[in-house]
Amino acid sequence: MQKKYALVTGASRGIGKAIAVKLASDLHYNILLNYNSNDNAALETQVLIKAEGVDCELLKFDVSNPDQSKETLEIWEKNNPESHLEVIVNNAGITKDGLFLWMKPEDWNSVINTSLNGFFHVTQPLLKNMLTRRYGRIINIVSLSGLKGNAGQVNYSAAKGALIAATKALAQEIGKRKVTVNAVAPGFITSDMSAEFDEKELKKHIPLNRFGEAEEVGDLVVFLASKKASYITGEVISINGGLYS
Repeated sequence: MQKKYALVTGASRGIGKAIAVKLASDLHYNILLNYNSNDNAALETQVLIKAEGVDCELLKFDVSNPDQSKETLEIWEKNNPESHLEVIVNNAGITKDGLFLWMKPEDWNSVINTSLNGFFHVTQPLLKNMLTRRYGRIINIVSLSGLKGNAGQVNYSAAKGALIAATKALAQEIGKRKVTVNAVAPGFITSDMSAEFDEKELKKHIPLNRFGEAEEVGDLVVFLASKKASYITGEVISINGGLYS
């Protein structure tokens, strides 16, 4: 029996976790849950996903490592010839904030390697089968920082801005094969990544006067992953409560 899967990277916590659970509950996809280090969080998320009546396999690898990513994904495909991977959500990303003037090379490289190169390391090995089957959804989680830039985040803004450009270019390459490529650009979302932000002060600048919830990002990703979004590709959709500058 053919099983349909969605892969979500960086999905043990936060926005990735919410996306994975929503894909399971709303679209009934079996989930490939990628994570890098937090075993306990991944296992907890796996339980939530399985409670939706679908399967959830944990794939522990570092998306910034090309060999590890390629090997893990190729082994999964080889061991699951009857399974169709229909959705890839490139969510894994890290921040190493600091002023550009004093930024260390390792802080620049690690952010680029995870957020931008991770997209390449995960998507490229899986793309051939999507194109052969003439169906697929690739959804890249970018950021408001990649659209307008953000002081103290030149590395993160560079990675997400480049991922936005890659989204648009890849969409033009593969649209004829009915594989869509879109990006979702969250603003301030309640998560571990925003835990140290001054929410009271920042929400004054947000027209909707609050931070977003990870589940709201999940709802948008579910729409883009569904058949309802068949004519949307190459788009960057902001989810930021109206915060543009």
